Amino acid sequence: MGKIFCIMGKSSSGKDTLFRLLLEKQELSLNTIVPYTTRPMRAGEENGKSYHFCEEERVTELERQGKIIELRVYDTVHGIWKYFTVDDGQVDLAKQSYLIIGTLESYLKIREYYGKKQVIPIYIEVDDGERLARALERERSETVPKYEELCRRFLADAADFSEQKLKEAGIEKRFANVSLEEAEQEITEYILNLKNE
Repeated sequence: MGKIFCIMGKSSSGKDTLFRLLLEKQELSLNTIVPYTTRPMRAGEENGKSYHFCEEERVTELERQGKIIELRVYDTVHGIWKYFTVDDGQVDLAKQSYLIIGTLESYLKIREYYGKKQVIPIYIEVDDGERLARALERERSETVPKYEELCRRFLADAADFSEQKLKEAGIEKRFANVSLEEAEQEITEYILNLKNE
């Protein structure tokens, strides 16, 4: 039986980079579950790769069909943005294991949907000062930097990933992303061990 490995952590902790590196590792043989969002596409993103970008009408239709596994709503400085996971035929745990990026909230709902033994958390940690520096550098590279949204996300992360919430979710294992190479290796070994159980 396959597993769903859910990478999560505060913004600018290196989730996207680690996600990409782990997907490229042939020995892990992981597929991805592409989430959905109503937010605008960022520079370098491609529809159907990082996200399925959609309009509000599509969200309503998927809700009506009962296909939304989990949905998060963010009241950003640019309006309401929704992020969600859909049971759209992407997942076949009888044949495959998967790697996804999510929040603590999405992890818990996906775990509830697929089962605790099938959904494994991979929590990435980085010092807050380092995360803020990384976030600022990334935002500066955007055509239209959204500094207010960066600040909102940074502050929201403190509540979303509080020690209390991590404890309640049963997340004990953590991966420090001080060195990208070391974090990648540690997570690779962790996934291989769990897949071979």
